[in-house]
Amino acid sequence: MKHAHRFDLPKGHIEAGESEVQCALREMWEETGVSQDQVKLDPVFRYEELYYPIEPRFGSERVEKTLVIFIGWVDQTDAIQVTEHAGHEWKRWSPPHTIQKHTINPLLAAVDVHFSKYPPV
Repeated sequence: MKHAHRFDLPKGHIEAGESEVQCALREMWEETGVSQDQVKLDPVFRYEELYYPIEPRFGSERVEKTLVIFIGWVDQTDAIQVTEHAGHEWKRWSPPHTIQKHTINPLLAAVDVHFSKYPPV
């Protein structure tokens, strides 16, 4: 997903009673219009990263956030329906990637290692 000056991934907060996977699929649908029925999740991959952004709603304090990302395949989709971002861009899988230093690049490096152990079918 594209913001004005950076790329981002669909993500959000877990709602009460929701699993990490359910949250990821819901957020993907809310932010892109891609439904969980259109996605085949990788049964093994799970990426986690802790980070400490300054949250304006908490003043100037840094807060701890945990990012959890899963990967999956979309065979076919209607047009992406961007709801919270400036746009989107599909990226060709061609490691190593230099998209965003602090989140996306380390995630894609972990995906590359994962694919070397569990090649996509």
